Amino acid sequence: MAADFGFRDFTPSEKRRVATLTARMLLPRANLTRLRREVEAIEQQAERRKHGK
Repeated sequence: MAADFGFRDFTPSEKRRVATLTARMLLPRANLTRLRREVEAIEQQAERRKHGK
């Protein structure tokens, strides 16, 4: 993430999704690679919205 980009830049829906995915990462049989990719996709979406790209 960029230095000027933080958790406050996420929408409430994105915050819930990231929190849910992070909690799912704690499960023993979690597919960490897939969950990490989903979180990164949410981050990229929020960053694009903030920077207007």
